[in-house]
Amino acid sequence: MTHLRKTMLEELERRNFSQNTTRTYVRIVEDFARYFHRQPDQLGPEHIRQYQAHLFRQRKLAANTVMQHVAAIRFLFVKTLKKPWSVAETPYPKRAVHLPAILSQDEVACLIDAALSPFHRVLLMTLYATGVRRAELTHLKISDIDSQRMVIHIQGGKGRKDRDVMLSPKLLEALREHWRGLRRKPRVWLFPGNRWHTGDQPIHTNVVWQACQQAAHRAGIQKELHPHTLRHCFATHLLEAGADLRTIQLLLGHRDLEKTTIYLHLSQRHLNATASPLDALPLKVEPTQDK
Repeated sequence: MTHLRKTMLEELERRNFSQNTTRTYVRIVEDFARYFHRQPDQLGPEHIRQYQAHLFRQRKLAANTVMQHVAAIRFLFVKTLKKPWSVAETPYPKRAVHLPAILSQDEVACLIDAALSPFHRVLLMTLYATGVRRAELTHLKISDIDSQRMVIHIQGGKGRKDRDVMLSPKLLEALREHWRGLRRKPRVWLFPGNRWHTGDQPIHTNVVWQACQQAAHRAGIQKELHPHTLRHCFATHLLEAGADLRTIQLLLGHRDLEKTTIYLHLSQRHLNATASPLDALPLKVEPTQDK
């Protein structure tokens, strides 16, 4: 391990960055240096400009992904190398905001019913019933299921924040059925890894991804769909059922309420409750054209 890599890891650790962010930042800096065949501390603003252009033009990365690359390189320069950083010379790309695809409740039911296996079915049910991220799902522990209070404890979520979400009675029964079907009862993880789910480590996040993709294909759902889609459906359907934004914010673990307001744009109830201004215009009846 080089001295620079060791120093950067120490700076990330001092700020209590998550393991995932740490791995991503180190990987980005390594890629940055590899592109120019030089050590990172030998690079400067002009190299960053060229690298940004390369990410957009050659690698065709989305603006939000390029922002992550810039953030990692900025951390290297400012926190590790203690060098000045000019926002004017190295701007963050403008963030692209896209509304996610939302399934109707009927479509969610079709998706769950189309699961490839009972194990995939309980994964999809948990995603939709709780709104957890797929990494949070894989790291659920048996001790996180509180059937007395009917809550699930989400520990070490994004930003290292803990939170509680509701435990649906229907989900509780599905989890108990899942437990009864395991060959070896796990001691720690709710969803243990390996083929027969008897491993000492939790399942990989790719298993959750595959569960969504295979169920969507079997259900004939044409919309772009991934595990996070069910998180969006969870929030949108709660809003349509009358839950307030603050409650949804807490359930999702959002730091800012502004991030949660995106579901106002997705809620059918809120869209239908707002009339188009066209409907208020006193338009004349268009004359019928002679044929």
